[in-house]
Amino acid sequence: MNVIIVGCGRVGRTIANQLDKEGHSITVIDTDSDALGAIAGTQNVMGILGNGATFNTLVEAGVKECDIMIAVTASDELNLYACLVAKNSGAPKTIARVRNPEYSKDIVRLKDELMLSLAINPEQICAQELSRLIKFPGAVEIDSFAKGAVDLIKVKVKESSPLANKRVVDCASLFKEGLRICTVERGKECYIANGDLEIKPGDVISIVSSSNIATRLFKSIGVLNLKSRHVLILGGSKIAYYLAKSLSDSGIKVKIIESNRTRCEHLSENLDNVVIIHGNAMNQELLISEGIEHADAVVTLMDTDEENIIVSIFAEDVNPDAKIITEINDISFSIIDSLPLDSVIHPKHLTGQYIIQYVRAMQNSVGSNIETLHSICNDQAEALEFKAREDSLAIGVPLAMLGLKPDLQIVCITRNGKIIIPTGKDSIELGDSVIVVTKHKGLFDLKDILK
Repeated sequence: MNVIIVGCGRVGRTIANQLDKEGHSITVIDTDSDALGAIAGTQNVMGILGNGATFNTLVEAGVKECDIMIAVTASDELNLYACLVAKNSGAPKTIARVRNPEYSKDIVRLKDELMLSLAINPEQICAQELSRLIKFPGAVEIDSFAKGAVDLIKVKVKESSPLANKRVVDCASLFKEGLRICTVERGKECYIANGDLEIKPGDVISIVSSSNIATRLFKSIGVLNLKSRHVLILGGSKIAYYLAKSLSDSGIKVKIIESNRTRCEHLSENLDNVVIIHGNAMNQELLISEGIEHADAVVTLMDTDEENIIVSIFAEDVNPDAKIITEINDISFSIIDSLPLDSVIHPKHLTGQYIIQYVRAMQNSVGSNIETLHSICNDQAEALEFKAREDSLAIGVPLAMLGLKPDLQIVCITRNGKIIIPTGKDSIELGDSVIVVTKHKGLFDLKDILK
């Protein structure tokens, strides 16, 4: 597909990079020549220097022939106007990044009046992801498939876990129903979990499970902590606002520490049943006095990655049983993976992935067979969901006889709403959704899983 992206900040670069890998034709528009040069120098994209909200610039970028235009600049107003101009210039689909909570309240009307295909609020999406992690404290990361019916949940194996020092095949006896170990991360290495692989304490494993039974099953294998009841949020950003509201509405007690008095007043006026503290979250004495040692979860959402990392490490030290979640925006430094951090969340990356999933859904309607795709294991592997169609060579053959590529597993099949964790005797049937985990990149169809 032909895709135009207005804005090549972190979100724009994430979208361009992934869609370029998937074979789409990408054109990026920005007023910053240096940013354009950087993205064009590393990816196979065309750069246009100019204002992406003007008719002439959009025409130069090929708006009349494009399949979708995505506006992800730092300005909500520019994004909305650019989508309006693009739509009136012939773009069949438009996506706008809209961050202002006041606009979010009118998002349904805005979508209709501006003919938007999708309006996305990065802070709200990030808060939703944070809320899921807090409500499932044992998880490091959660990805969803089959329209939310199946979760791929990443957890860290503790010394006390019944999974520790067992082979993957031997762990199966611990799973009474509905679980499959998919990948094992050990240091910087990622392994597709074959039966003979032994799980070590400290490994990070990805497990696929039906969403509605995940909590009960994970509790049975000792990787689920108690539900969070008291949450401490450090920093009063827009993400903090959405997160605090979501948690408070769920009956969780929330406290926010924010250094800006004006922001504290705004939060206090707009959040019921949330305690707002005016203070510097980098002050250890303040954190102790406000109960960081006794919180069930601590979320660092301050202005800089450095502050978030430092305070998260401190929180891990004084409260090792708490769920610690760290916001990091700059993911270019590989050293982050070696830091003693519990869960790390990248808001701009999440936004990019959300938009990419929408583009994949569009592509699926015109011939592609990828329903959902998540990069896992620090981008060393992928979890993909395919739809089994009539022309698929994989239909009707027992999985043990399919001749799958190495470093690839079929980990879940959904059939008429039923979740199947398959064995070698199971087979794929017409209409099934099939979830595959693999280290191979560039798979576009179910037939690509075969040797």
